[in-house]
Amino acid sequence: MLRPRNTKIIATIGPASSSLEKIERLLEKGANLFRLNLSHGTHDDHKKRFEIIRTLEQKVGYPIAIMADLQGPKLRIGTFADKEIELETGQSFYLDSNAAPGSKTRVCFPHPKVFPSLAPENFLLLNDGKIRLQITRCHKDRVETTVLTGGTLSDCKGVNIPRLSLPIPALTEKDRQDLKFSLEMGVDIVALSFVQTPDDVLQARQIIGNRAQVLSKIEKPVALDNLDAIIDLSDAVMVARGDLGVEVELELVPGIQKRIIRACRTAGKPVVVATQMLESMITHPTPTRAETSDIATAVFEGVDAVMLSAESAYGAHPIEAVATMEKIIHQVEQDPLYQQCLNADRVPPESTDSDAITMAANQVSRTIGAKAIVTFTKEGSTSLRASRERPEVPILALTSCVQTARQLCLAWGVRSFVINNVAGFTQIADAATHLILQKKMAHIGDSVVLTAGVAHFGDKSPVFTSGTTNMVRILKIENLE
Repeated sequence: MLRPRNTKIIATIGPASSSLEKIERLLEKGANLFRLNLSHGTHDDHKKRFEIIRTLEQKVGYPIAIMADLQGPKLRIGTFADKEIELETGQSFYLDSNAAPGSKTRVCFPHPKVFPSLAPENFLLLNDGKIRLQITRCHKDRVETTVLTGGTLSDCKGVNIPRLSLPIPALTEKDRQDLKFSLEMGVDIVALSFVQTPDDVLQARQIIGNRAQVLSKIEKPVALDNLDAIIDLSDAVMVARGDLGVEVELELVPGIQKRIIRACRTAGKPVVVATQMLESMITHPTPTRAETSDIATAVFEGVDAVMLSAESAYGAHPIEAVATMEKIIHQVEQDPLYQQCLNADRVPPESTDSDAITMAANQVSRTIGAKAIVTFTKEGSTSLRASRERPEVPILALTSCVQTARQLCLAWGVRSFVINNVAGFTQIADAATHLILQKKMAHIGDSVVLTAGVAHFGDKSPVFTSGTTNMVRILKIENLE
């Protein structure tokens, strides 16, 4: 919880990491949040994992966030009579609405709403882009293609159609069932897959309300045309480089990643980089040099979190993958260039009282050598504005809301705790002092900087006022006895 690390680690839980012992080891090695991938597994599987995480949360005594990742409108082909086929470059191949098992010349494409949007200029990329088809002729319920890049094609592989805005709802019927299940469990964050427009986020928000945060995954190029509006409506964003790297030229992905990170940092919204970060560790106990550099690059860019997918869900070395990511992040954040990079990319403040106070808190902490910035928050906005500044000291977020404390696990540099029954400044100071000494974040005589949103100034004023940050104070740590 109080590791000297600001960038967070998200670990996906799956068959290789579902036991209490494995999940506890992932937590010990550095995982801050856990992802349940609803594209795989049953509701019973995910329910058991959810309960294990909540049990561990009680054991360790600090908040742990759980993210439910919806499958979204992922396009897939049907099955083959012989499970797989070998496509040869130059041959003809058909995708149709016939549910019968496929052959070497055709396969079912069970997405009837997509057929009217297809045209001969479209390419179809199958199996993460390994198979490339050129559409040559379109019919009402069938498309004819020529194989440009052949290879082995097996049951239910994914289909990407670059540069095409899909005329299908952001939430499929499966997504709606999975969302209902996830909200009833009590997940903290819901990840929306294949977000294309702001309306996709609004549809989910209408169902979710304030029961969970909404994280939008940027996987299609069309989403980039609506990026600012999507970020504005979302609580967080993910650079999901898997499908994104199939739908656009690979050489464009690094620039897109930087653009999304920059836009999220400007908006003060947490941003996650995901997909193939330690792909080789699915089978090997150590990463490649390129993977190490990839993670380091994201950390130098100031990303809030990096994510493990298959590496921790069904890889052979889930514990080692988290430990490796932890070591890479820690080393980068100790590098003298790290803070220089954050300062060089520092986003200008917005013309608000909250940003003015938050900037002042950051400056004061540097001037007096404070050990931490303490934020008192109800819904997390005060802590997120502090995180946006990327200060050189830890951010200690104190809140009366358990859900807020969990959701802040995603934010850069934030260590969140739940406190209750505090009303005036004296009680705030005492609670902060007790926690700081208990967690050994500072010693007697050290100083910390406090920020909060208050309705009225004075010792008896309520402190957890939503939507504003209007107070900054210096607190000298003193013995409470």
